[in-house]
Amino acid sequence: MPGRVVVVAAVVERANRILVAERIPGTHLAGHWEFPGGKMEAGEDHRQCLEREMREELDVEIEVETKLHTTTFDYPDRTIELHFYRCTIIGEVKPLLGQRVRWVSQDELRSLRFPPADRELIRILTGR
Repeated sequence: MPGRVVVVAAVVERANRILVAERIPGTHLAGHWEFPGGKMEAGEDHRQCLEREMREELDVEIEVETKLHTTTFDYPDRTIELHFYRCTIIGEVKPLLGQRVRWVSQDELRSLRFPPADRELIRILTGR
């Protein structure tokens, strides 16, 4: 069991839509939708992790703004410490890993299948 995994995710809004990406086959929680981001690597801070992940996964530069939410969630095989930041992207999203991406409304956020660790943030974003 890998123990605690620190993950940083970007909440990107544009024209009243929020950017989400589908987890690719072969990954933890494959098929769930998520806010883009990923696991921190040794020596990185949250900002550096988000900047790297967004370049590697979506081929965009970002400006990391305020922290929106932090949570810890225990899955059967790992504990995730998850930090969500409001971000602005520079450029257009180009999925580089074959993942699907969508710009969704707040109502659509509630209808998509997200990992359990994201539920609190979705309540915050949708006001419900």
